[in-house]
Amino acid sequence: MRIRVLRKGKTKQVHLRALESEYATRIARFHEIVVEDFAPASKGPRQGMLSAKEERLVEKLEGSVKVLLDPNGREWTSEEFARWLEDQTLRGTREVAFLVGGPDGFSDAWRGRADFLLALSRMTLTHEWAPVILLEQIYRGFCILRGLPYAR
Repeated sequence: MRIRVLRKGKTKQVHLRALESEYATRIARFHEIVVEDFAPASKGPRQGMLSAKEERLVEKLEGSVKVLLDPNGREWTSEEFARWLEDQTLRGTREVAFLVGGPDGFSDAWRGRADFLLALSRMTLTHEWAPVILLEQIYRGFCILRGLPYAR
C-alpha cells in the first residue's frame, strides 16, 4: 500500500521540512510513501465547486482512499489509527491519500469528495505543523502494528 500525503501550499520552515523528511524515511521502511505539495487553486468557478486544477488533483487520486484532515473529522487514539491503517492494508487498498489543507482548510466541495474526514486533535493546529504530526502518527501506527518500542 502506498501512503500519499498532499499538502496545500509549501512549508517555508526548514526545520519542519526536515522533520517531514525524517518521518517519511522511517515510514518507507514499512510502506511506500510520497509527500508532495499542491498549489492552492484560485477561487473555484462558483461557490461549492472545485476549480479545474482541483478537479485534476481529484482525478489523479481516483482509486485512492482520500482522507481529508478536518477539525470536524473523526478522532482516534494512536492505536485506533494503527488498526485503521492495518485494515486498509488487509482490504488491499492500493493507496491512502491524506490531504492537508492550507490556513483556511478545505471547502465543502473538497469535503464532499473525501472518503473520510480525520481530525488530528480538537485543538487548532497550524497548517504547517499538521503534516509533521500526521507523518509521526503514521510512523507510530506502523510501529504499534509491529510491536516496536517507538510506540511506547
